Amino acid sequence: MRVTLLGTGDTTGTPTVGCDCATCERARSRGVERSRFSVHVENERTGECLLIDASPDFRHQFAETGADLPDAAVITHIHFDHLDGLGNFYRLLDDLPVHAASEVDPFTGESVAASIRGRYDYLDVVEVHGEEPLTTFSACGFDLTLVPVEHPPMACYGLVVEDPETGAKLSLSGDTSYDIPEASREALHDPDLLLADAIVPASLASKHPMGGSDVVDGVPMTFGTKHMTREGAIRLGEDLDAGETRLVHLAHYYPVTEAFEEPLAVDGELYEL
Repeated sequence: MRVTLLGTGDTTGTPTVGCDCATCERARSRGVERSRFSVHVENERTGECLLIDASPDFRHQFAETGADLPDAAVITHIHFDHLDGLGNFYRLLDDLPVHAASEVDPFTGESVAASIRGRYDYLDVVEVHGEEPLTTFSACGFDLTLVPVEHPPMACYGLVVEDPETGAKLSLSGDTSYDIPEASREALHDPDLLLADAIVPASLASKHPMGGSDVVDGVPMTFGTKHMTREGAIRLGEDLDAGETRLVHLAHYYPVTEAFEEPLAVDGELYEL
């Protein structure tokens, strides 16, 4: 299993367009990016490739990394920074199976799968497959499981990717608070690599209108209600006994002295599991 981090940033990316903060300037001077979130997973046994979330930065990400076009995709939720890259597949592929959760989201009144069908009904290449959360399905020779997480007000899912022959396991937290349901934690447990949402450090929680939540030993594990702090993501890796944890979905609000320290990821990182 060959994992490429195509995009490791939040909804505006780093450097953010029009921003001259110290963190964005440092990213420019170092020649690094955190574009909108997306992960490419190649099954080296079969030669098939899986795309996890379709970033609006799709074209740039694939051009920069040279990653092969996917044979299938999984979409974790319908926020634009995880979904709107699907439009890029026009004239690139003849068919792209897209897997997404089939359970109805009370907030939107439809499932993630149904939302994608509605938005991309004009795009013949996209073939949407509804998948039951916490039930394993197959794509690209991998066993995949969507797991419910907490990203209010809408439904969102983490993902487990396992190679049934080698036992390699990749877990993604999805966009989530630290308050991940126990059944999902069990499914995510013991990965070789965990990619965990860590939008800002806990020190910035006081700047959120809702402050920090899921406080452990005086430290907020969640920034507001939707995303883990750096400290929450690191603790989640410990909770899950992850072999390695990389922090993703990172905002440019990280202080420049902390923004490029371990274990914060940048675009283009590559892992062999």
